[in-house]
Amino acid sequence: MPLEQTNLMDHVIATAGGSAAAPDAADRDAPPPAPAPVPVRMPDHRSADPPTLLTAHGCWYPSANPTGEHVAFICDRSGVPQLWSGPARGDGAHVLDGDPDPVTEVSWSPDGRWIAYTSAPGGGEHTRVLVVRPDGTGRQVLAGAEPGSSAHLGCWTRDGTALAVTVAQPSASRSEHTGAGHLPADADGAPTAPGAKAPGAAWSERGGPATLLGAGTANRAPAPDPAAPAQAAAGRPAPDVGPVPDVGPVRSGGLAAYLVDPDGANAPVLLYGEEGAASLRVCDTSPDGRFALVRRGPRGRREGLVLDTASGRTTFALHVADGDPWIGRFSADARTVWLRSDTDREFAALLRVRLDEEGAGRAVSVAVERDRSALDLLSVPDHGRWALLAWNVHGATELESVGLPLADEDGGVGPRHRPVLPHEVVTRIAPLERGGLFAALAGSRRRPGIWELDQGLVPARAGWSARDEDAVPPGRPPVRPVPLRCRARDGLTLGGWYYRAPGRDPGRPAPCVIHLHGGPEEQERPVFSPLYHELLGRGLDVFAPDVRGSSGWGRSFVDADLGDGRFAAIDDVADCAAHVVALGYADPVRLGVMGRSYGGYLTMASLVWHPDLFRAGVAVCGMSDFATFFAGTEPWIAQSATAKYGHPEHDRELLRALSPMSRVDQLRAPVLAVHGEHDTNVPPTESEQFVRAARERGVPARQLTLRNEGHEFLRADNRRLYRRAAADWLERHLDPTPPP
Repeated sequence: MPLEQTNLMDHVIATAGGSAAAPDAADRDAPPPAPAPVPVRMPDHRSADPPTLLTAHGCWYPSANPTGEHVAFICDRSGVPQLWSGPARGDGAHVLDGDPDPVTEVSWSPDGRWIAYTSAPGGGEHTRVLVVRPDGTGRQVLAGAEPGSSAHLGCWTRDGTALAVTVAQPSASRSEHTGAGHLPADADGAPTAPGAKAPGAAWSERGGPATLLGAGTANRAPAPDPAAPAQAAAGRPAPDVGPVPDVGPVRSGGLAAYLVDPDGANAPVLLYGEEGAASLRVCDTSPDGRFALVRRGPRGRREGLVLDTASGRTTFALHVADGDPWIGRFSADARTVWLRSDTDREFAALLRVRLDEEGAGRAVSVAVERDRSALDLLSVPDHGRWALLAWNVHGATELESVGLPLADEDGGVGPRHRPVLPHEVVTRIAPLERGGLFAALAGSRRRPGIWELDQGLVPARAGWSARDEDAVPPGRPPVRPVPLRCRARDGLTLGGWYYRAPGRDPGRPAPCVIHLHGGPEEQERPVFSPLYHELLGRGLDVFAPDVRGSSGWGRSFVDADLGDGRFAAIDDVADCAAHVVALGYADPVRLGVMGRSYGGYLTMASLVWHPDLFRAGVAVCGMSDFATFFAGTEPWIAQSATAKYGHPEHDRELLRALSPMSRVDQLRAPVLAVHGEHDTNVPPTESEQFVRAARERGVPARQLTLRNEGHEFLRADNRRLYRRAAADWLERHLDPTPPP
């Protein structure tokens, strides 16, 4: 969409859920929830490639130029995830941005002139969006350069003249989010959020037993009725869908999406803004620029919105799936939106939404679905003749290509082609207009790498992506895990992956570490983990389960930990430990527990709810007290966390009961806490107060703070320090040396 055809004053700030009514003068004059970004020119990167290149490394997040002859990607050969570029066929890859700030996303413009990417200065949570020309010149920060601000990528317009970016409003307390944490060492509570509102109408379904689909008045479109008129089957246009119920601002903050011209010829144009937003991303614009597809909303209640870019109206809204934020694309004639959605279903599928000339929905239908398998990734090239689908089958990926009907036809999808992949999991798909794709693959035997699949979908590893034998540390082959299923005490079936330490007598129980993933909506998948590799090398088995709340097992399973269901999730950890003991795999007196983010919370919770079960724990970036977490996290993270954990005011007693600090007197096992110094997702004080409380009660406890890291540990030296410290701690307390 050429920016010179767009007038900023023709855009309005859409409120939560949007409104089809024309804005009045007061709305037009209202300030955006986040200010327009101000591009900042950066020095070009003209230095040589990093002097130290790691043999064992990973490459991921590919994005190809329009011809498919070159690929931009993220690679950590220098020890930090950086922006690289290389030929599709050849091995001459080079660094495009040599700064030490980790890169998290990449997108090559449709006209081939720019490469956009998101980076995290200092490894922290405040990211910024940059662009650079393919030859390494013209580097500039498009959004997120202002102190205290944060920004991330959206899509390019189809002609490549503008990039959509999401900008977060700087927090008033931003100076507190530095160093070892923003709360004083003796913090004993959380301030009340000023102006907090009562929970919305949907709160009952988020605070009690999980209810699948359509309970209460949550933000979910009505189920399509095959016998109903087309208008009723379309998920209904925006005026009848209604806004997402407001659970009340936890702290001030807002998100706004802008179109930014990287050439600087046009001022940024506001597409959409929302006060107290939990998430916001522009996923696509129609070829003529009339419409934009936006993903918004908190966890479990994401929405896909179709916006009229000239008026700012929301013309259509439908519930979409969690997980990958790139939830869909417009067809070439803008009369169809293809969406990855789990509305009215347990598992996400490919949905076809037919639009009228004004962008309103005419009909919604399921285009492709699979029994008990969720659609993880959806990618459609600009011409819209086919779609690439990545299905989650019990943690592994099955990839397929399906033909899409042209224009506003009634035909179904097909034919369908399914390639044989060399590794278990696909993490990113980059389609090529000429056919074929680049895919980032990961598996139990190697770090991530990039493969090209030709028009026949035959995979070939890119020459600059490490060989399988070079993608892991030398000297010891990776362990291939085996799937396990177990039953929780209330009858719910749980899944996971078990890793047996090499050289262990299969008939003798071994010391075992229960590792808990984050989210809680993440999923344990069979991919190589340097942490597991380190633990296994110390003689420790690893069981990595999916407790309730994890993805990959259906929406009911994801919602099973809501409200007081979180107590059952804590019990799931104990039930998983009991299961591997009952199988004879694990020694009941040499069990450890560890996890990161939500898994760090579950680790602390397991240690105080089941104090006699585990001999040691390692809690990484975990919440120890929900009150201090909500008071200290980023505003948009708090807004999203409210939908998952509970409201910090109205569910105060439940959150207090669920907080590990409320039971810290029960702690018996030694605990190591690990945190990134710049973590503003879960502030480091969450670890500090738990360690301090443990020491005051005579329990051995230590904290490792990693410099220049945030919620994710992205630098090779820090990752190595973390996994060795964790393995040392667990080895010391679990004594993996077998008796004579």
